[in-house]
Amino acid sequence: MSDARTPRRKQAPTPAEGTEPPAGWTPTPEAKAKATRFRWIAAILWAVAIVLEAVSIFWLLRQREVTGTDGELVRNPQTGILESSASTSTFPQWAFVSLIIAIVVIGALSITGSMLWKRANRLDPARRSDTVRFFVQNQLGAIIAIVAFLPLIILIFLNKDMNGKQKGIAGAIGIVVALAAVALGIDYNPPSVEKYTADQSTVIQLLGKDQVVWVDGGKVYHVCDQVSDIQTGSDKRTGTTAQAVEAGKNRLTLKFASEMRTCGLEVPQNADEIAAALKQIQDGSAGTVLPAPVWADGKAPISIPDAAPAS
Repeated sequence: MSDARTPRRKQAPTPAEGTEPPAGWTPTPEAKAKATRFRWIAAILWAVAIVLEAVSIFWLLRQREVTGTDGELVRNPQTGILESSASTSTFPQWAFVSLIIAIVVIGALSITGSMLWKRANRLDPARRSDTVRFFVQNQLGAIIAIVAFLPLIILIFLNKDMNGKQKGIAGAIGIVVALAAVALGIDYNPPSVEKYTADQSTVIQLLGKDQVVWVDGGKVYHVCDQVSDIQTGSDKRTGTTAQAVEAGKNRLTLKFASEMRTCGLEVPQNADEIAAALKQIQDGSAGTVLPAPVWADGKAPISIPDAAPAS
């Protein structure tokens, strides 16, 4: 009788038997559709944040309460001379409270949109070689946060009807929320097609095919299903590197050599060199060359010749 706690092995949908995913990583159709959905939701949240910023600038900040009647004649009792009274404008308390609430809501919308946008980028990343698109796509959350807050904060400090205390409180809250939104909108180690392709290339050269293992918990995928990191009681899932990314696993584990030994697989002689290069690529290095595995004679799982040099 089988132990109910033993993790089951589930096979993700794979290409037809005898075919191999093409070299050069591409997202699965499901991952691309999910990324598109996340981006639309993020765009809507950001649009609402920008609209709320416009309402704050063009309506809330223009609110004022006028006391006194400008131009009305009054007699100065000390001199007996008639004078014109002056009116005084103040920023109403309800508008001040509404402004604080608007700042917080704009921040929440901006940050939520950024989180969804970054999730989309992990499912369907840009190419690092496409420099402008790569930067804009990965740092768009921070750019939107700046657009959503900078004009509003400047106009708060320039408002002539707010007193010093109101400017100080609203401005400080605006700056703190804006800094949080920008910081959370930045992607400090953005994904790229090149990173995912390096992981895929490593897997194919180590195993002879694009097939990895993962469980629902954790952020990495593995080359073998017998390692301790995935003996968690969760179902073990098997599929391509693209399917692992779709499942939320961001990279290949760097402990692939010990995993291969555990599973009785041949380990390349330069495994440490491959792992070091792969870590640099995963950390964002654009110029690192991924070494070819060096195998003992006759032990290579797949033979892949070097491409001919470009003429």
